[in-house]
Amino acid sequence: MKKISSRFSIAVHILSLISMLPMPTGDLIAASVNTNPVIIRKIIAQLKKAGLVNVRAGTGGASLSKTPAEITLLDVYRAVEVVDGNELFNFHEHPNPACFVGANIENALRESMLSAQAAMEQELASVTIERLANKIVACGQRSGWADQGSV
Repeated sequence: MKKISSRFSIAVHILSLISMLPMPTGDLIAASVNTNPVIIRKIIAQLKKAGLVNVRAGTGGASLSKTPAEITLLDVYRAVEVVDGNELFNFHEHPNPACFVGANIENALRESMLSAQAAMEQELASVTIERLANKIVACGQRSGWADQGSV
């Protein structure tokens, strides 16, 4: 099975950083994520299109367009289009219709797959960027990382 794209975790990283550090530039975000600024710009464009961030032209910088408490991980998941056709699980193409299993596997498995996706989406909907940012701070304090503002 294919993994969910890393765009999701990068987008959550970006939003968490923006919630903790006002108006970070794309270069600063790229340094924090430890990836190419082009990737950051593409993901920020998706977040902007979804109405989650504002981007300042010229000198640059990004801000949240909602409070961190209003943005859920499900919002992020949907914004960066990590699945095809809004379905997490895909079926293999063209199972053998002459085979008893091949002819019936999709019907037998679909309900379980949809239930699993619904459970995941329910969990993502219950976690906000605010909650995650608070966890990041708590983890940093436990590990002795004192400066929230450094990359």
